[in-house]
Amino acid sequence: MSQVNQEIPDDIIFGRSEAMAHLRRQVLQAAAADVPVLLLGESGTGKGVIANLIHQASPYRSGPFVTVNCPAVPAGLIESELFGYERGAFTGAYERKTGLVESAKGGTLFLDEIGELAPSLQAKLLHLLQDGTFSRIGGIEQKRAEIRVVCATNRRLAEEIESGGFRADLFYRLNVVSLEIPPLRERRQDIRLLVEFFLTRYHKEYGSQVKSISSRLMNLLDHYNWPGNVRELENLIRRWVVLGSEEAVATELLGEGGVRMDGSKSLKNLTREAIRDFERTIILDVLYANNWNRKETARILKISYRALYYKLKDSGAQRKRTVVSESLKPQQETISASQKEIASR
Repeated sequence: MSQVNQEIPDDIIFGRSEAMAHLRRQVLQAAAADVPVLLLGESGTGKGVIANLIHQASPYRSGPFVTVNCPAVPAGLIESELFGYERGAFTGAYERKTGLVESAKGGTLFLDEIGELAPSLQAKLLHLLQDGTFSRIGGIEQKRAEIRVVCATNRRLAEEIESGGFRADLFYRLNVVSLEIPPLRERRQDIRLLVEFFLTRYHKEYGSQVKSISSRLMNLLDHYNWPGNVRELENLIRRWVVLGSEEAVATELLGEGGVRMDGSKSLKNLTREAIRDFERTIILDVLYANNWNRKETARILKISYRALYYKLKDSGAQRKRTVVSESLKPQQETISASQKEIASR
């Protein structure tokens, strides 16, 4: 069991993205309704934080917020942890034990990674949600569970149902209100806000001098794929504050195949794309300055007409002069410094 402390301000949690603004509205609506809530999303997206926000905005906010990390509790112990037991219920049960369901009375019980529950426990949880009652192991008294239940999972429960790993009736009972927490890669405009928050937090925690992130490292953070989401970002910033080395952090953003800017591209591919983009910009500038005359452009650039044709085709820039994007036109009618250098050779 753990008590979650709400230490992150709402404006940091929800950031500036439209996806999170939509989630904020859903959270407030769900909090007001006395029904189970199912939080869906990848690991590290902050499902526990959102569960706590739902509790704080609900009629149960004056009661405790009790978290159960289902995978962390051994399968043979989770039933007794949840429901408690009577003295003598089994070997070693020397005293009565109050379970977490009772401990959460008047508040919220948050079951994290509900998809990990064994089928036998799923049946008992279903009974709890349907009847609002439970009994301790070894006991016969039915006790009222005056709690709000919020669950979370990173699994696709619909697929788990098909494979027999999750009860369909429990899923429908939990799925009255479901909220999808977007991954960090789908809310990139919030990365810098989170970076600044975690920098301030951990500089203060470790008593170190506040240092800013370089533009080089910030660019890596902006484009990294973040498979571990906000949790990964937090741990990375914490490591940077402790070690004080950008290289150590940058190395973590490198995969065996190179910089993982989109989860699949290697450093070699990124370099090739950068060169192609640079060539494309120069070629289009010279083409525009010469009224889209390809022969003259090839002469200035000191490449063959055929080479110019293939470079245009490869870069996706093969088009008529009338459809050149305004964003690609050089400033007024001047040739860039790079063009002048090429032309003067």
